[in-house]
Order: sequence, then C-alpha cells, then structure tokens
Amino acid sequence: MLYLSHISVALALALVPNSADALRDGECEVCVGFLQRFYQTLQDNDVKFDSGSIEKALLKSCKETKGKEQRFCYYIGATSDAATKIINEVSKPMSYHVPVEKICEKLKKKDSQICELKYDKQVDLSSVDLKKLKVKDLKKILEEWSESCKGCVEKSDFIRKINELMPKYAPSAAKARTDL
Repeated sequence: MLYLSHISVALALALVPNSADALRDGECEVCVGFLQRFYQTLQDNDVKFDSGSIEKALLKSCKETKGKEQRFCYYIGATSDAATKIINEVSKPMSYHVPVEKICEKLKKKDSQICELKYDKQVDLSSVDLKKLKVKDLKKILEEWSESCKGCVEKSDFIRKINELMPKYAPSAAKARTDL
C-alpha cells in the first residue's frame, strides 16, 4: 500500500506543470514580440488559420525582417540560409490559436538561443547628445535607417550624417532638436 501511494505522488508531481518551463518577464522578448505582431497581421489580413497558410505567411514575413528578428527567423528556419527548420513548431500551434508565450516556451526547449535574443536599446534622438554616443552606436542608428556613411572617418562625420538624415527618418526628433 505504501508503494502505491509513492507511485501516485510521483505521478501527480509529473503531471503538475513545472514553473521553470514558464517564461519569466522579459524573457524571449524577440520571440514573443515578433510572433505577437505576426499573429495580429494574420488576423488583420484574414489569413486562413491552417498550418500551410501560416507557414507561407511566416516565410514571407521573415524576408522583410532585419536585426534580431532576422536572427530569430534564422533560428526557426524561416530564412533561406538556415541550417535547421522548425517552422512547424510555430505554424501548427498558431493554427490552433495557442498563445504566443506558450509557443515561445516550446521553442525555448528546442533551441535555447531563441530566448537569448534581446532587442537593442532604442536611442531617443530628440534628447540624446550625439557627441556622447560611441561611434558603434552612431553606426547602428544609420544602419537602422538603411543608410551608410561613405567616407566617414571621425565621429563628427557620423554625427553630421545623422543630423543631415534625421528630418527624413525621425522628423519629430529633428523638430525637437531644433527647438532646443
């Protein structure tokens, strides 16, 4: 009888969801953020919620990504140069309207790198002193705008280029800077 009670306790513990599997606040931010926007896009465009349609839409969506989201797409195999392909781990649960957080938990079990991705900090161009930023950060701003600075050698060259392009890419920040 004692043996039977030990088995029932072990079985009960095995069936209780492990809190270590659940995502903590801020964990998997790229996965959760990208998939939430993707899910919303599917709903807005009235895409049929079957695995094949979702997979097609995911591949299309991943072609337009860059930065950390591009890396996420690479990890799940939604890019042409990806080594593995676990897109079905996204498309199938999404076709059943499984919450994005749960999908990311499952992806974390498959590849822990997926949850290590974090978005870069956004620079507030309206208030930041560009002279205090590192050249690396100035280059990152230009990269986000899909611009380059040919012939830029010194920090002042990058700052000049950013100030030149700011009205085009960040008009509200450019206006706030002129008001200072």
